[in-house]
Amino acid sequence: MAKNDLPDAVLIHQYVSGNEEALAQLIERHQSKVFRFIYSKVNDQEIADDIFQDTFIKVIHTLKGKNYKEEGKFLPWVMRISHNLVIDYFRKNNRMPMQRETEEYSIFNYMVDASPNIESDLITSQIESDVQKLINALPEDQREVITLRIYQDLSFKEIAEITGVSINTALGRMRYALLNLRKNIEKNQIVLEH
Repeated sequence: MAKNDLPDAVLIHQYVSGNEEALAQLIERHQSKVFRFIYSKVNDQEIADDIFQDTFIKVIHTLKGKNYKEEGKFLPWVMRISHNLVIDYFRKNNRMPMQRETEEYSIFNYMVDASPNIESDLITSQIESDVQKLINALPEDQREVITLRIYQDLSFKEIAEITGVSINTALGRMRYALLNLRKNIEKNQIVLEH
């Protein structure tokens, strides 16, 4: 077996045992996928570079502290770390990107307005604020899935990997999140349109 063909688990073991080269191989093996994922969320080379570095600093810290449990899921674990750092970045900068506008998630479609003006911007801002409050009121697992799906534009497969649940569980959480949002919109008589 060539050096480059060693499984992640073997490289992790070698790194924890003191072989720095094993870490370089792990990073080289996964860097393009991890970086593309981060960049697709932040759309900024410099910010993506920073988050990428922070991701591997956390990986190194966890591996060095012998806190990583090898279950053959190194890449999903790294992706979950990078995802959490992306979320932290958006929270810190108080801006969650809105990317998805489909029939399936029609309660979010109000955000599009072809002719923005001050009144329209104020209304949109108020609606965004109302929706954010409704999302924040959801149970943590539902809030996480809706944030990953709507704001981060992840597939349910990616959400399942990142959150460590099955695809069916992720779909179920999304369904309950949307039902709860609709219920709260009706209960609070919130108008989500201009």
